Amino acid sequence: MLRLETVSRAGMRADAVNGVSAPMGNRILEKHSIADGIVRLEIEAPKIAKKRKAGNFVVVRANEYAERIPLTIVDSDLGRGSITLIIQGVGKSTRFLNSLCAGDEIADVIGPLGHPTPIDSFGNVVCVAGGVGTAEVLPIARAAKAAGNEVISIIGARTRNLLILEQEMRETSDELYVVTDDGSYERKGLVIHPLEDLIFEGRCLDVVFAIGPMQMMRAVSELTEPYNIKTFVSLNPVMIDGTGMCGGCRVVVGGQTKFACVDGPEFDAHQVDFDTLILRNRAYIEEERIALERFETEQIARFEGLV
Repeated sequence: MLRLETVSRAGMRADAVNGVSAPMGNRILEKHSIADGIVRLEIEAPKIAKKRKAGNFVVVRANEYAERIPLTIVDSDLGRGSITLIIQGVGKSTRFLNSLCAGDEIADVIGPLGHPTPIDSFGNVVCVAGGVGTAEVLPIARAAKAAGNEVISIIGARTRNLLILEQEMRETSDELYVVTDDGSYERKGLVIHPLEDLIFEGRCLDVVFAIGPMQMMRAVSELTEPYNIKTFVSLNPVMIDGTGMCGGCRVVVGGQTKFACVDGPEFDAHQVDFDTLILRNRAYIEEERIALERFETEQIARFEGLV
């Protein structure tokens, strides 16, 4: 079992295994805006940086009032004792995280969690990413390349202003295909279209890793299944504690109930019940809308009070 690093409300960091406390960390070392509403944070977390592998994630809580958010560990720097997270500001808590600055501290950063990506000498590996899913695919592509695989990557976004990590993906991939829904950059279309081309051309594809919006991952799964191409997807159901205790992230895989936080987050795509997962992810849409509206109102009031 991996040791988890937590931060207490009292401002002391406690090792979840032996209870040893130390001065609070989780300080934001660097912050960069990399696309519209998408921020890259480098956060002080030396123990997590030392143990993380491709596919691992952390659960982050900005302050004692914020919800817990699972975020993939994009990269780590052992020298600085830091991890890199990429966050798209969609709801209240992610927008609040993105409003923080270098020097600010995050209350809780727990991890590394989840099973590492099953990396092996597959042969030809295809990494397919939609939107901010590119942040999750990047460490997988790097690990696959380091294991001696040929890496073909496909990344996409709705529009050019939302495309991230193109250069990093280009550096770690033997081939890179870029698409945008609106055609504002590179090829117009969906990430599934270059994958279709590769399959129809008769290319030998040994395994596919697909990460992005739920409908996109389902489309990739439906495309590869008739060709018996092993396909993994990373699932992002509602998650609370990240340790399997709450049961909030339950998913149906192969007809059995699994928990994304401890059994995943990556699963055999052809075994995932996407219909049930999509319905469960919509369960709190109204509450999320209300929370975001309140946050935006508070931000406006705070800004007007400073002017």
